[in-house]
Amino acid sequence: MAIALDQVWKSSVGDTEAGAVNISPYLDSGELVASVTVTEITTSDLTLANKAVSTAELTILDETVPVGEAIQFTYSGCLVGVLYKLAIQVTTDSTPARVKNYCQKIQTAGAC
Repeated sequence: MAIALDQVWKSSVGDTEAGAVNISPYLDSGELVASVTVTEITTSDLTLANKAVSTAELTILDETVPVGEAIQFTYSGCLVGVLYKLAIQVTTDSTPARVKNYCQKIQTAGAC
């Protein structure tokens, strides 16, 4: 079972959005994210690209996140009124490496 991330992202049809997730609360002291995969769980509507471990310090939800403790990606192609679920899997640099699974939700706006 994946860890459900707290925030549900909001998006509109036609948007290309940049997503960033702070993984630091789930890491051991000194541990960093080594790699990331992001896939769609519920549909194949979204285009997911630019999946990477952060190479710069980021500010996510007003919190400063050090290099290697966040993941980033872009998504587009949303349909009206859909709740998307993304499976995010990170592998850490610990020995042995740990694999952690998360679920990120994206809610698209309804028709206006």
